[in-house]
Amino acid sequence: MGVLNVTPDSFSDGNRYASPDVAIEHGRRMWEEGATIIDVGGESTRPGAEPVDAEEESRRVLPVIEGLQAGMDASDAHQAGLISIDTCKASVAEAALGAGAHIVNDVSALTGDDRMAEVVRAAGAGLVLMHMRGEPRTMQDDPRYDDVVREVKSYLDTRVHAAQSAGIASECLAIDPGIGFGKTVEHNLQLLQGLGTFIAIGLPVVVGLSRKRFLGKITGRETDGRLAAGVAANVYSAWHGAAVLRVHDVAETMDAMEMTAALCAEIS
Repeated sequence: MGVLNVTPDSFSDGNRYASPDVAIEHGRRMWEEGATIIDVGGESTRPGAEPVDAEEESRRVLPVIEGLQAGMDASDAHQAGLISIDTCKASVAEAALGAGAHIVNDVSALTGDDRMAEVVRAAGAGLVLMHMRGEPRTMQDDPRYDDVVREVKSYLDTRVHAAQSAGIASECLAIDPGIGFGKTVEHNLQLLQGLGTFIAIGLPVVVGLSRKRFLGKITGRETDGRLAAGVAANVYSAWHGAAVLRVHDVAETMDAMEMTAALCAEIS
């Protein structure tokens, strides 16, 4: 899943893809590099981020989704690609699905908008349910857990049940433990080491750790120097069962995955 933030304030690429034409070009490039999903986001969820109203969020994302969809329609090379809308607002999700998106990536796991479940169900769309402690503005204010793996799994179990009770089919669902969303470095490491617990839920597990702050705290690197650490953590995640890797650096991650696969095939 290639990350395509069309926001002025994202933590790693704020304002770089704010122009629809530039964003569409970058999204198509990520497809060519091996991404199967492009995740378009119009509201930053970085720690401390301020909320954006639905009208502004839609203004940012809809031209990009429409442009990506037009490219898919015009080229057989992109027919396998999917588009995800990264939002917790039902009106934005509804408009995005109407413009050609296939998946809703909801960091609030259906708790941010009462209409979201119905929008997803009516469209027959995919849905990613993520764990977040608090909200982006406050989530990193001293997050605490007695047992982070157990508590995050319990939360995701509850949200999966809520989605299913709302009529969303199990085959449309995926779960995300929310690396960096209300967690310390140690919490993030424990969640990655405990991926098997989430895989046991029986749904695809999404891992999004690309360029995140905890990588920098471990390595001492700033945002633009976290590629190697992120690739290493993503390969680890995939080899421990993650079904989807949400990344900024598609080509580098694909190369690392292919090299690891070749080595493991030789060893086995």
